[in-house]
Amino acid sequence: MKIRVLGAGAGGGFPQWNCNCDNCGRFRKGQFNGKSRTQSSIAISTDDRNWLLFNTSPDIRAQLEAFPAIQPKQGIRDTGIRAVLLIDSQIDHTTGMLMLREGKPLEVYCTEMVRQDLTTGFPLFTMLKDYCTVNHHAIACDETPFEIPGIDDIRLYAHALKSKAPPYSPHRHDPHDGDNIGVIVEQISTGKKLYYSPGLGEIEPHVFKAMQSVDCLMVDGTFWTDDEMVTRGISQKRAREIGHLPQSGPGGMIEVLDGVANARKILIHINNTNPILDDDSSARKTLDAHGIEVAYDGLEIDL
Repeated sequence: MKIRVLGAGAGGGFPQWNCNCDNCGRFRKGQFNGKSRTQSSIAISTDDRNWLLFNTSPDIRAQLEAFPAIQPKQGIRDTGIRAVLLIDSQIDHTTGMLMLREGKPLEVYCTEMVRQDLTTGFPLFTMLKDYCTVNHHAIACDETPFEIPGIDDIRLYAHALKSKAPPYSPHRHDPHDGDNIGVIVEQISTGKKLYYSPGLGEIEPHVFKAMQSVDCLMVDGTFWTDDEMVTRGISQKRAREIGHLPQSGPGGMIEVLDGVANARKILIHINNTNPILDDDSSARKTLDAHGIEVAYDGLEIDL
């Protein structure tokens, strides 16, 4: 199974277009040892020809252009994208579907709650009816296994995560199972497994069990500290309030990942304010000491 990181950043990417925080400011001045990142999405395949996208960020066009394997060039209009799986209905994970409107019908796998959001508060599915159209395939969030036609030798399992629906959602303040999911991706022939969860606010027992059962983790790397946005004068909301477990501190992601053995550990969905974007930062050295990697655009993993 091949995993390609199309984008590793959180909403807005890095540097964010309107941000002059320490990271973004130093990056633009050439005083920063680190890479730019587009908004988070990954693709997986077992044959390098047929690909399953996880989320479609607003940066999807640039991400696909940077990844020739996903454009096989076998017809006047062609793509290696066989299906899209949406983790949630956040704008930075779904808006890219509008960029894919010139193609064939989109085979989209998501929960019922995500489908509701994308036909009401942010009606992408409705909008696309006059373009490529969307074929919705429901995902249960109780780890019922499912497979996707055209993506051979792959079995998937999804479970609900504690999280809020997006701010635009009609049920923003009424959380439901399926607003946000974590997904285990298993290659049937080898038994190798990936756990993907770019938005993870709480480590529930079933989440930790999943993390311990896989060969590779790609999990929420949004913030370094719980008060990161507050101390930088950007927002009054803390990381945990908006559904992201910070890396540092008691009960943080580093502590959680220290309890997971025998898996490659990678952080993804990294906010532009996070010091781990700087390869020379003390935060990055701390991650190195714990055997935790930081995803970047173009990273490829073979399981």
